[in-house]
Amino acid sequence: MTKSEALYARAVKRIPGGVNSPVRAFGSVGEVPRFIERAAGSRIYDADGREYIDFIGSWGPMILGHNHPAIRESVKKACEKGLSFGCATEIEVEMAEFICENIPHVDMIRMVNSGTEAVMSAIRAARGFTGKNKIIKFAGCYHGHSDSMLVSAGSGVMTSGVPDSAGVPAGCTSDTMTAVYNDLESVRALMEAASGEVAAVIVEPVAANMGVVLPEEGFLQGLRDLCDTHQALLIFDEVITGFRLSFAGAAGYFHVTPDLVTYGKIIGAGMPVGAYGGREDIMKMVAPVGKVYQAGTLSGNPVAMAAGLTQLKILRENPSIYERLNATGEIFYRNIEKILADAGAPCQVNHIGSLASIFFTRERVRDYTSAKTSDTKAFADYFKYMLNHGIHLAPSQFEAMFLSAAHTKDELDKVLELVGSYAVNNFSRE
Repeated sequence: MTKSEALYARAVKRIPGGVNSPVRAFGSVGEVPRFIERAAGSRIYDADGREYIDFIGSWGPMILGHNHPAIRESVKKACEKGLSFGCATEIEVEMAEFICENIPHVDMIRMVNSGTEAVMSAIRAARGFTGKNKIIKFAGCYHGHSDSMLVSAGSGVMTSGVPDSAGVPAGCTSDTMTAVYNDLESVRALMEAASGEVAAVIVEPVAANMGVVLPEEGFLQGLRDLCDTHQALLIFDEVITGFRLSFAGAAGYFHVTPDLVTYGKIIGAGMPVGAYGGREDIMKMVAPVGKVYQAGTLSGNPVAMAAGLTQLKILRENPSIYERLNATGEIFYRNIEKILADAGAPCQVNHIGSLASIFFTRERVRDYTSAKTSDTKAFADYFKYMLNHGIHLAPSQFEAMFLSAAHTKDELDKVLELVGSYAVNNFSRE
């Protein structure tokens, strides 16, 4: 028995499913989770001493690679002063100033502890500001595990949400409506059916939780126009894309301005943190100056702020990081696409910048329904092959690959060789 297997055997006795987040579970790929001991650059090392080239990157925030020396040093210095005060600190002011001065659509920002909390709070602010209750989200877009967001598409986009988790009362989702990603008409229909009662539309501008699904031409601007027409707010959930697609996130990349934006752990360089921000008139609805209540003892934790501010400053001062990363991603993912296509593999490679997903389906993936046509067994076989050859991917067909600035050409070439070997051995052109 490996050490990871032994740890998992212990974990399942005390932790539901043996993991503290379902995305860490390896059940869908028929494996036991690898318990990670340390990480550096593009590599992670498990409890058995095995080394992997990592394409999870703590689910996105490690854009500079694991354990970056400047970030590590900033954390050490912050820890010397204390771990948590539950009081206001200078560095959280510096973080707020830095983001607001550098992100055009963020006038004010509030720190929280996770992306889930950021979304929950942004939706509450939108409802408080507009005086309306209904929210439109998209099937396949994940916005954390707050009650009102745990809603799937159901049988039709005109139906109010049905809870997608046990323990969520129907009343919590009765004002959540689900539209189809990349389908503006589905949003328009919901807007009209709601008769002016929609407070906000929330969207992952690049969907990354049904696998990576790109917005089609005009989709995001169409949402902006529909929200303006129906006096609703537009919320970009940039927990994945914020400070990754570009310094200004997907909003800057696509040149579409949201009213509110949510961020996750990337603003903490991987430490537990989140934030929501946007227009000043909306954010001034938040307590203690407004009537929308939201609080958190650990919000703006000085250690997390130190790590995050260090990373954001590096990214801001070195725009070439984005140029190199996006260019590298374009070449790398297109090469994967070509290798699979040449082998006749039934695969689609959706990619943008440093984000990508390989879908094991012949159908073009543009929404949740088409994503679900993927062959999850084929993905599991591919996943195990790559893992056994030292490539650490997300253990789910419906998650993203994340490139970091630490990945080298030699490492990416190794991945391409493995993809080629797998494709030749498992697919044949008919």
